[in-house]
Amino acid sequence: MTRSTTKAVGWLWIAGALGAMTASAAPPELVKRAIFEPEAKHNHASCVTETPKGDMLAVWYSGTGERRADDVVIQAAWLPKGADAWSPRFQTADTPNYPDCNPALLSAPDGRVWMFWPTILDHRWESALLKYAVADPSQAPPGPITWETSNVLHLTPDGAKFEKAVADSVAKLTDEERTKYAKELEPFTARASDLLYQRLGWMPRVRGIVLPSGRWLLPLYCDTFSLSLMAISDDQGKTWQTGESTVGFGAIQPSVVRKNDGTLVAFFRDNGPHNKIRMATSPDEGKTWTDVVDTDLPNPGAGIEAIRLESGAWAMIHNDLSRGRHSLAVSLSDDEGATWPVTRHVELDKPGSSFHYPSMTQARDGAIHATYTYSLGLGNGTAKKSTIMHATFPESWVRQGD
Repeated sequence: MTRSTTKAVGWLWIAGALGAMTASAAPPELVKRAIFEPEAKHNHASCVTETPKGDMLAVWYSGTGERRADDVVIQAAWLPKGADAWSPRFQTADTPNYPDCNPALLSAPDGRVWMFWPTILDHRWESALLKYAVADPSQAPPGPITWETSNVLHLTPDGAKFEKAVADSVAKLTDEERTKYAKELEPFTARASDLLYQRLGWMPRVRGIVLPSGRWLLPLYCDTFSLSLMAISDDQGKTWQTGESTVGFGAIQPSVVRKNDGTLVAFFRDNGPHNKIRMATSPDEGKTWTDVVDTDLPNPGAGIEAIRLESGAWAMIHNDLSRGRHSLAVSLSDDEGATWPVTRHVELDKPGSSFHYPSMTQARDGAIHATYTYSLGLGNGTAKKSTIMHATFPESWVRQGD
């Protein structure tokens, strides 16, 4: 164990005395480790993936804030195959004097790793400019990644269909909801027909996926209209088209899982009045979507991710609350998302703590890996510190339940 890892574990022990679950108190099947020593910065929106060589790569953004802080950069770290400690972190993207946020990874079949992220142009989420970078297959621990190409990913929604999706989403709200969100909804009509607002503001949250057909999907959302859509590539990322927007105000940050019959299911964070994880399905590999509906799973307005496991079960990592982010759980479904009868907690603490914005993937050896923002105040007026936590566990650990 490295000196920095030892310090991180020591900090977690102190936090545990205040009520947090720690690595030493966790069941043997669950292993948790901080990627770096907690600090008084905002470390957030991580994404973790396994490279073709079997190494784990995690990315996140770090700075003194979010969209309003110009020092926000994208950082990364490696967990080499077979290792029990993460490499020292390194900066992997920065637009000087602009915030770079929400990185998402895609491991391509040819061994290349793609990273997508938005640069915020004017300190508003509406101004997000979507970018990407590609690393060749030689990239591996321990050092920084050399990106072989980097560019802007231009999105061009169908204007008429997009305007209709925005209008339909507003029409589905109740009178009470339209009153509650009146200030937010007021500019929708003008903005929906404005090409600049249609084409800017799109951000990733979870990793991109490669479908059996070879199609690539990058799930995207925008805070401008609280809607989601897919960026689609049928030529291994050479060109991209834009799928149709979902209909359902507040359904953002989609995570996509494929059913056995080919139907795609998108699960959404709720950014509106529902306080439920929301859902829509696609019969045509992400081009069009059914109207968004509520699931039975609670959501406090926080990020989620759903994946299909090797066993065929689906796993969902989420804050299983309607308010607060102090409980982070993994739930399992054996009927392709219809029900989620098994839940086990990775983190559970008192209100005030935050374990949120999780990313989750299953490695080739069957181990499930999750990363998430881990933020605790240490009491006595001490400011919060944060790190990116890494947890690994088998499916059997989740099936034991709490």
